Amino acid sequence: MESDSDVESRRTRRERRDSTLTAISLLQLDPAPMDSDPDTPTEEKQNPMQASAADVTAEGGAGSVKTGSTTAPGLSGSGRGAIYYLTRMQKYSSYAVSVFTTMHLANVSLIPAVTRSVAGSETYLLMARELYQTTITEPLLVGLPVLAHVGSGIALRLVRRSENIRRYGGSTPGMYALMRSRADGAGASSRPSAQPWPPLSWISWSGYLYTALWGAHVLMNRALPLAVEGDSSNIGLAYVSHGFARHPAVAALAYRGLIGVGCGHMVWGLAKWLGLAPSTKGWWGGGEAVAVDGKARRHRRRRWLGVQAAVVAAAALWAVGGLGVVARAGASDGWVGKLYDDLYARVRL
Repeated sequence: MESDSDVESRRTRRERRDSTLTAISLLQLDPAPMDSDPDTPTEEKQNPMQASAADVTAEGGAGSVKTGSTTAPGLSGSGRGAIYYLTRMQKYSSYAVSVFTTMHLANVSLIPAVTRSVAGSETYLLMARELYQTTITEPLLVGLPVLAHVGSGIALRLVRRSENIRRYGGSTPGMYALMRSRADGAGASSRPSAQPWPPLSWISWSGYLYTALWGAHVLMNRALPLAVEGDSSNIGLAYVSHGFARHPAVAALAYRGLIGVGCGHMVWGLAKWLGLAPSTKGWWGGGEAVAVDGKARRHRRRRWLGVQAAVVAAAALWAVGGLGVVARAGASDGWVGKLYDDLYARVRL
């Protein structure tokens, strides 16, 4: 007969073996929200795992991050972590890009709107190029700020994901099983805190799309002439007019998308930096909707409408001369027209 000690030992081994068969280890705890900073308004309190990358943009979209707040994973108490520096890099690089954007707006839209002539506006474009298209100013005003802005936005998402995994044990077997079960649909909508990736906001989405459109614009108007002709001295407003005349559907889609997406991204990003943008949590899929009273809801709606009005105004400034004058000027004749046709043919247009 077995002794009582043998029976107890066998029962203990069986219980230990059974505990390892569970989907989620009993040693793993489901992530729970951390206490927010007591000074943070109720509307801004959120689960740390939902620290939004909306606040990140490829585009000028990083939101203000409260130093030392638990709503910004990765920030130390002194506020000098990786997220701190990446956010500042993204913010100030957008200011540098705005210098070039302002000059470009004047050259390609405002001046043509005043002169009502592409030929009469080309002189001002050539003068402006002496300021922002030299071997020194072009990298400083365009190249480096854009690379810093887009790169810091992508790096912010990666750092925030890494911090979420480190804080909540995302690399452990228990958390892996939890996230996999949520991804399969088991409570995914009710428990978004298990997702390591910070959600994407409208500002971030528009930033990535604007980066693709802006890259195509640079390819056609700067890189392609340099590769084929060796310089871009013959490329101006007439080149854009020629493209609208020869390929109206592609040109209209490209420039309308560039204006619409670009103005939306830049205006909302600037409003976010200045603290003027309303919270879009729950509006764009960036988290759960926040319950607010009627007065606060009306205030947020007024701010939202104000930013949207600024987007429409900015788009109108770009379109009044760009689409209203330059796009309707028609094709170029002679050897210049043949040069433009050859450039567009290089990209199968």
